[in-house]
Amino acid sequence: MNDGVLDGLLSSLKSHQPNHIAITGDLVNLALKEEIELMRGWLESVGPADEVSIVPGNHDTYVPGALKDIVSAWRPYLTGDHDDGGHPFPYLRERANIAMIGVNSGRASMPFMATGSFRSKQAEQTKALLETAGAEEKFRIVFIHHPPFVKATHWHKRLVGSDRFRKTLAQCGAELILHGHTHIESLEYIDGPHAKIPVVGVPSASHAPPPVGSDSHKQGARYNLFDIAGQAGSWTCRMQEFGYENGSSSVTQIADRMLIS
Repeated sequence: MNDGVLDGLLSSLKSHQPNHIAITGDLVNLALKEEIELMRGWLESVGPADEVSIVPGNHDTYVPGALKDIVSAWRPYLTGDHDDGGHPFPYLRERANIAMIGVNSGRASMPFMATGSFRSKQAEQTKALLETAGAEEKFRIVFIHHPPFVKATHWHKRLVGSDRFRKTLAQCGAELILHGHTHIESLEYIDGPHAKIPVVGVPSASHAPPPVGSDSHKQGARYNLFDIAGQAGSWTCRMQEFGYENGSSSVTQIADRMLIS
């Protein structure tokens, strides 16, 4: 992990002047209070809270009480448009014809475990947000840290309740799901009520690129830029991938694909 890599990636990202930035967790390492406070300053350097949305990862909730601490310190970045001061998850943010729904899979787990959780209460609340946004013909994006598809990662890093998450999305639908956790580039699909839903993962934003010829399965830092257009029934979503290729010291475009056309 390298601060210079992260700085270069963020500079490249900002050069595209994105409308909104999503960060899918693991902003700190051990969820120490000092880390959490320092991260608040970094978040402010990324952008104003109404233009940056985050969801917690397992490292952000590493120990009991950490979730409460990050909600207190980072609250403007992980609450919905109408924050009532209660528990923030799931939250809803609407920008033009886009509905962004952030759910929390982070929780303190046993030593040497990195599991996440998606429980029934959050499923019911997420379902209500998805249904309302769908009725309003919004393009619905769900943010979650742990990947929700089958066999996404090792058993000790899995999402407990992933079947519940998939059932919720199969009933209500969404247009796009973004996750973190695995630190690799990935594109999978889960069932929606009418069509498959793309599920996109991304490498760590601070991971230095491996040298040329390396057999490491970890990839250099990357981010994805999504261009969303159209309306309900005729959405388009283009995804451009930018980052450090093996041996590279600068950010370049790596891929360009249509997720929805």
